[in-house]
Amino acid sequence: MYQVLLYYCYTPLNSPEQFRDDHHRLCLALDLRGRVIVAAEGLNGTVSGTVANCAAYMAAVKADPRFAALEFKADAARQHAFQKLHVRVKPEIVHSSLAHLKPQEKTGRHLSPQQFKELKDRDDVVVVDVRSDYEYNLGRFRNAVTLDMENFRDFPARVERLKQFKDKKILTYCTGGVKCEKASAYLLEQGFENVYQLHGGIIKYGMEAGGEDFDGQCYVFDNRVAVDVNRVNPRVISRCCACREPSPRLINCANPHCNAHVAQCESCGDALQGACSDACAAHPEKRPYDGTGAYPKPSNHYHPAQGLASYKA
Repeated sequence: MYQVLLYYCYTPLNSPEQFRDDHHRLCLALDLRGRVIVAAEGLNGTVSGTVANCAAYMAAVKADPRFAALEFKADAARQHAFQKLHVRVKPEIVHSSLAHLKPQEKTGRHLSPQQFKELKDRDDVVVVDVRSDYEYNLGRFRNAVTLDMENFRDFPARVERLKQFKDKKILTYCTGGVKCEKASAYLLEQGFENVYQLHGGIIKYGMEAGGEDFDGQCYVFDNRVAVDVNRVNPRVISRCCACREPSPRLINCANPHCNAHVAQCESCGDALQGACSDACAAHPEKRPYDGTGAYPKPSNHYHPAQGLASYKA
């Protein structure tokens, strides 16, 4: 039995490069795979491994007092959810163009899944999805405001659309909570007064509140692509990019120059061989389609002790 761990923590790291190398060695020793981002502002990751190795990893991370506030969301899996391991240093733990913000000092008030559930449908509340368009098109909270963003770095440019709600309580949500930390902090900086965020995101809401009123599926950044979170009143909201029939199945377009995240039913997937359109299906560089619509790259077996000489991009 395996687990997938999702986590983040905003906390100052004085030597992110050294931390990255040490952390990479830890993940390798425990045979973990996934994506971990290290920055001067903290740590953000999602990894998979056996239940025992994930337990050892969580204990090792929590033993560092800098991560005392870190919470892991653990989901069961039948196998590794990743093909390889990446541990990288970046300017931010989630690319936002808001590097000046320090969520550990000032951010929106955290709501537990139960508190979020109790507040979300009130007349004085607006629920705001701070994720990208391909994510909320697959699944979102009923009646949530979406912001037509290709990337989270577009969020500051979309805040103007929320000013009509300044007299209401703003409840933000995302997959695991990390984007909301900066989104809600930025809203406070822009003069919004009643700003809240779903603590632990959609994933924690599914685990602790049954996912009620979350329509569709939740996009996740691993080989599973999407997961069910609503065990109370689920329904499919995404539609096949070709035939427009309801379909919860998300793919990457087989044309690597498109690579769009789109919903596609199995029938249209077979007909278009994983492409999102006839034009992409005819592209000379279209990737072979194996029925999944996922194209993970194999591991390059990078090891921090071996240096860049062994690294194959």
